[in-house]
Amino acid sequence: MWTQNPLLRDAGAAVLTGGAAMAVLRFWEQVGNRALLDQKLCRKLVHISVGLVYFLMWPLFSADDAYAPFLASLAIALNIVRVTLIGLGVVKDDGVVNSMTRHGDYRELLRGPLYYACAITLTTVMFWRNSPISIAVICNLCAGDGAADIAGRRLGNIKLPYNPSKSYAGTIAMFFSGFIASILYMCYFHLFGFVEESCSMAAAFGITSLAAAIVESLPVSTRLDDNLTVPITSVLVGGLVFYYVGGGDTGNGDRSSISAVAAMVFAGSR
Repeated sequence: MWTQNPLLRDAGAAVLTGGAAMAVLRFWEQVGNRALLDQKLCRKLVHISVGLVYFLMWPLFSADDAYAPFLASLAIALNIVRVTLIGLGVVKDDGVVNSMTRHGDYRELLRGPLYYACAITLTTVMFWRNSPISIAVICNLCAGDGAADIAGRRLGNIKLPYNPSKSYAGTIAMFFSGFIASILYMCYFHLFGFVEESCSMAAAFGITSLAAAIVESLPVSTRLDDNLTVPITSVLVGGLVFYYVGGGDTGNGDRSSISAVAAMVFAGSR
């Protein structure tokens, strides 16, 4: 049967993953087109939901296919091309612009939304599902950063003394949302034997989420983009704390060649 071929199975999983991510995008595009929600709120709901739904599909892929992470990331990679073409003005799509930008300017797509898609794609290919770093990056980027903006706009009357564009409410919301999402995905991936589930792992996720929330609150994240600073912080801090926890791999063999090379290089750099 075709399902016994890992490559064919993963091609089917990639189609399902792409379909799920596209369905979420289309839903929010319709919401944006009809102005059913505030544009900034709609943008952050896209930010939260697309990455987490995509992440939810990873167990569909087989354990013995070296191409699995590449096939899994294909849907996001195609969206990178789509967002770039719209951001450059080559293609017109009001739904994407209305649901993914702050001010309705298509050129905004070449910053935050593009960085977001690139971060998720690189995380998939480099770390894949055996690494808790993947959980830390995607949960802090999607759930954490998304909740920070929503809470900050609605409850952020008290600003941070070192960055008046950020609030205590947003930073606290980012930490708790990123941390809780990380714990939930740790439990979810543990069901499939991908990652370890323990109190020490939970503490490591907490440290990583706290670091990501602190860096997101700094002026450097305002000047650059938190879709860059949050993933980078999650990789660097997560790589350190998970190294000491020792939960980077369960040893079940579900590790693609590219992920193994990336892990060895990362470990060697320390």
